[in-house]
Amino acid sequence: MKYILVTGGVISGVGKGVIASSFGTLLNACGINITSIKIDPYINIDAGTFSPYEHGEVFVLDDGGEVDLDLGNYERFLDIVLHKDNNITTGKIYKMVIDKERIGDYLGKTVQVVPHITDAIQEWVERVAKRPVKGNIVPEVCIVELGGTIGDIEGMPFVEAFRQFQFRVKKENFCVAHVSLVPLPRATGEPKTKPTQASVRELRGFGLSPDLIVCRSENPIGDEVKDKISNFCHVSPDQVICIHDLSSIYHVPLLMEQAGVVDILKERLKLNLPTPRPLNFMQSWRDLAERVDNVYKKVNIALVGKYTRLQDSYASVMKSLLHASIAAGYKLNLTFIDSSNLEREMKVENTSLYYDAWHDLTNSHGIIVPGGFGQRGLEGKIRACQWARENGKPMLGICLGLQAAVIEFARNVLRLEGAHTTEANPDTPHPMVIDMPEHHTGVYGGTMRLGKRTTIFRGDSKIRQLYNNKEQIEERHRHRYEVNPDYVARLEEHGMRFVGTDSEKERMEVMELKDHVYYVATQFHPEYLSRPLKPSPPFLGLILASVGKLESYLKDGQKLLQQQCSPSSTGPNDKASEQDLNQIRERANGLKSDNVKTPEIQMNGTIPSTSSIKQGSPAKMNGVHENGTE
Repeated sequence: MKYILVTGGVISGVGKGVIASSFGTLLNACGINITSIKIDPYINIDAGTFSPYEHGEVFVLDDGGEVDLDLGNYERFLDIVLHKDNNITTGKIYKMVIDKERIGDYLGKTVQVVPHITDAIQEWVERVAKRPVKGNIVPEVCIVELGGTIGDIEGMPFVEAFRQFQFRVKKENFCVAHVSLVPLPRATGEPKTKPTQASVRELRGFGLSPDLIVCRSENPIGDEVKDKISNFCHVSPDQVICIHDLSSIYHVPLLMEQAGVVDILKERLKLNLPTPRPLNFMQSWRDLAERVDNVYKKVNIALVGKYTRLQDSYASVMKSLLHASIAAGYKLNLTFIDSSNLEREMKVENTSLYYDAWHDLTNSHGIIVPGGFGQRGLEGKIRACQWARENGKPMLGICLGLQAAVIEFARNVLRLEGAHTTEANPDTPHPMVIDMPEHHTGVYGGTMRLGKRTTIFRGDSKIRQLYNNKEQIEERHRHRYEVNPDYVARLEEHGMRFVGTDSEKERMEVMELKDHVYYVATQFHPEYLSRPLKPSPPFLGLILASVGKLESYLKDGQKLLQQQCSPSSTGPNDKASEQDLNQIRERANGLKSDNVKTPEIQMNGTIPSTSSIKQGSPAKMNGVHENGTE
């Protein structure tokens, strides 16, 4: 087993996740099987109880693990299925060691950070690195990302563990890539290497010498700067890799490949790679990057959420919308709307915010209402669902979005006054949404319905057609509340169809409104399984409906003809040509992948050319997901 440790210096969020994923992408394209481990030095057992504003998105794995968003990036980059043990936290390590101490495994010993904690870290990495993440194939290379910044007190046990680990696995099986920031102060007008020098010096002081120094910068760095870093950091110039801000993160692995990263890793880790590499090496990746850069038609999507101040809270949703837009041949223009601003009370408190929010909503081509927890902003989500339903606007609801749509329908169609969710109003006369048997009051960590579950389709529906008319699907869940089955019959009598249920047919999983262009909501989170070359069907349906191509696509959605993307029309409501539809079908089903996987993160401080995001700061590299706390 070969190991690549990716560390960060100067500041957090500098791009370790992108770089680590790009290492995996390049080696994967060479035929090397890859796995990834993310280390988060916080004491939490997992990411499940984080606030979206604290850490961003919580990503959910097949096995129900609530983990750091970077594991979602790895899954999308490499098209693999990771496990909860692929995310290591200080809390997990200490809990394991303490549990062993309690049962007497260290009987007679004084339990200490060295050697007991550091040994536990090394044993965990070795064990998880061998676990298959793609079929039954044992990985050959494990990429380990150490979260935080070198020098952080929280990360010191992990740094010491890897100092020992390099001797445990032998030099030819272990290399270190250090990702650092090279700032360009306006006052001087030239790149400054001192922060990188200090960071590398600190890393070396802890006993780890970088084999690669990846310099992140706003603009390209000249050879003289590379030479300076080489001289002061004890590496050769070709081991200094410069990654500047790019129009799209799909270019990052290509830039790293041009810098000779594959050859460096081949020599350093003694990898058995073909020489020379095929002429079409990374060609599918280049095609994807070119496609993204050359899409000009725009589709305007409004995201009505509770955590819009930090866009990383909806990282996977954003990526899924981007995947679907690329497949449809459109550039995503995503507008974030704080759901609280759509509520009637806001009209009195801040008229400007109220009307701006409604202006953005009504001028969108489609609406997405993602998940969330708590009462704040729920009424705004309900009003957005009502507007989409009454005005024939394409809408996709996820988790809480489904529940908001059900509550709105009960109030305004069934005329059930006071209909609500027991999460917000335990005394509601019409509990449309209730807590589940799994819900444990007072204990929040790991008490939701988590992980991959089976959904059974009932009858014909647009969403079923988007899933290629499968009888059942598997998607990932993360929720505590669900639609009250006692009201399902009354809802369906008035046109709200529950076209997907769980295997016991007791839990409502998918809703579709009758006689609406696209009014779909899911209890599961389809964004977790979306891929750049194979977008999530519910998201693809939203984008296609928003640009007026859904009906044409569904009429003949099974014929997949391989054609190149060639955007030709100019607006979201252009008539869909047969060539357009064939291109969409091809991309929606992941053809032409050539075993090359695509990246899924955005470099800090840049926005990919495929996404114009309104409000807030640019999407960061270390993204996050909806959280279990307000």
